[in-house]
Amino acid sequence: MARQRDVDLVEVAAQASPPVARLMDFGRFKYEQSKKDREAKKHQVSMQLREVRMKPKIDEHDIDFKTRTAAKLLKQGDKVKVTVMFRGREITHPQIGKNLLDRVLTSLNEVAVLEKDALLEGRHMTMILAPDK
Repeated sequence: MARQRDVDLVEVAAQASPPVARLMDFGRFKYEQSKKDREAKKHQVSMQLREVRMKPKIDEHDIDFKTRTAAKLLKQGDKVKVTVMFRGREITHPQIGKNLLDRVLTSLNEVAVLEKDALLEGRHMTMILAPDK
């Protein structure tokens, strides 16, 4: 039948019992499928992971500045990774970094949701915030 109609015989569901096949122009089908994929990709929202870094011996004004930067990034729709970098013997007091990250989280509470809690990875303590809908 496919040769008579000058179309392709395409197996749609091989696992079905009995297997299902369709008569179609396979080249046209692939073209329309790629058009659908491109159209779906246009409407897709891409989310980036941006990073804000600070050290445990940061001043009040600098904390506020970094927090405002993180809020701006969250309002743009990006996720924000807040990192506290420890140098030298600062690593012996991880509670300072945890308190700093908690303070940033409370100040960003209205624009952010905590996605990943504060975690010490080597000499960096990180937490990930996602924009609040």
